[in-house]
Amino acid sequence: MKHVQRDICSAMHCSDHTVRTILKEAAKHNIHWPLDEDITNVELERILFPDKYQKISTYVEPDYPYIHRELAKPGVTLTLLWEEYCRKCYESGRTPYMSTQFGDKYRRWARIIKATMRIQHKPRDVIQVDWAGDIIPVYDSVTGERSSAYLFVAVLPCSCYVYAEACDDMKTEN
Repeated sequence: MKHVQRDICSAMHCSDHTVRTILKEAAKHNIHWPLDEDITNVELERILFPDKYQKISTYVEPDYPYIHRELAKPGVTLTLLWEEYCRKCYESGRTPYMSTQFGDKYRRWARIIKATMRIQHKPRDVIQVDWAGDIIPVYDSVTGERSSAYLFVAVLPCSCYVYAEACDDMKTEN
């Protein structure tokens, strides 16, 4: 029997322990060679190791396409989406992933579907400018009077240097 196990190990490139375990399970389930022609590897694995398929994760898999669509909306963050995901999980009595796993799983999904596009920039080639976010309330420290400011942002994409300045309005002169 040891000689046969050694031959199987070298032919299948696996350990003696693995071969021993499979032969033991095959004997326990009265499985002998040659196998029926219609049995597949998946069916054989289910017969030999039925406990392997009984463990079902209690964690709820996030809806990645929904997360991706929502992140495109202004003001939506991954943290907000994780909190929404947790609320839905707790309402259904299931266990949510923690925020770090939630973020890692989404980023892995986005990388696989190539949901992001990398653009190469040459130095001195381009500057990106925009008015960022919502209106910022500004309070005068002496009078307490409230006024509004708009945040102008300019970025050199090659070096990632950022320039930001609060302005009274969004006119071209600013």
